[in-house]
Amino acid sequence: MMIRHLCLALSVCLGLGASSPICSASDVSHQTVEGVPYALIGEAPPQPAPTLVLLAADRETTLTDPNFCRGARKLRDEAGFLIVGIDMPAHGDDVRPGEKTGLPGWAQRIGRQEDVVAPFVQRVKTVIDHLIRTGRSDPGRIALFGISRGGFMSLQVMAADPRIAAAITLSPVTDLAALSEFTGMETNPLVRSTALVHLAPALAGRPVWISIGNRDRRVDTDRCIAFTRAVVAATPPEVKLAPLHLLVLPTDNHRQTDQAHEQAAAWLLARFSRR
Repeated sequence: MMIRHLCLALSVCLGLGASSPICSASDVSHQTVEGVPYALIGEAPPQPAPTLVLLAADRETTLTDPNFCRGARKLRDEAGFLIVGIDMPAHGDDVRPGEKTGLPGWAQRIGRQEDVVAPFVQRVKTVIDHLIRTGRSDPGRIALFGISRGGFMSLQVMAADPRIAAAITLSPVTDLAALSEFTGMETNPLVRSTALVHLAPALAGRPVWISIGNRDRRVDTDRCIAFTRAVVAATPPEVKLAPLHLLVLPTDNHRQTDQAHEQAAAWLLARFSRR
């Protein structure tokens, strides 16, 4: 699938209206040797670059919609980051015939007792392997930036891949049971087992930046706070300052403050500049 330069805002995810894209994606959809599709903002760098894997929806929308890519553009423009987009489960090329798109597609798969997390985590790791192997990505400077459902998957990937140096999440899903798409499925073993609170030991002591509205009814602010407390509690005592940043700010339900992307990008730039 060719990457388009124009895309409407994905209002289903963040409840935002349509707006003009400010990020252009590569004209060509790339693919790993294993056949995993991905996309890049701009051209591939001449040498291994700090890399940001941006996760929100399908790779087109993720890399072109300002509601998703504004912080990534700042990192590309100010520090030469390579920005990578990958289709989320049941988005883009991952939508199967007869399947619903987005989170309803996740619910369909989990209803069939199909794990939506592990295969996606492997796809992201395969793309990272490919970018390192081809000399595009600096293996010591790889970060994730996830929005809503993309935040959920970003932290799943981070927990499974020690190469991830930092993760940013905006309004993250931390428990699928909080979502309306999973009403009636709260006791499903796959729903329960994928809650991010179970990843606290794997994420403890690792740099994570989270921003969420103080009354986010879509993903549940309280569940997000409980998850962060679990990560801090699991942090070893020798780590005197648990490197988890949580901003709980006044917003209208499942939205972000105007400066959330810029604040997140500044945090990541500061972390990588100290490496």
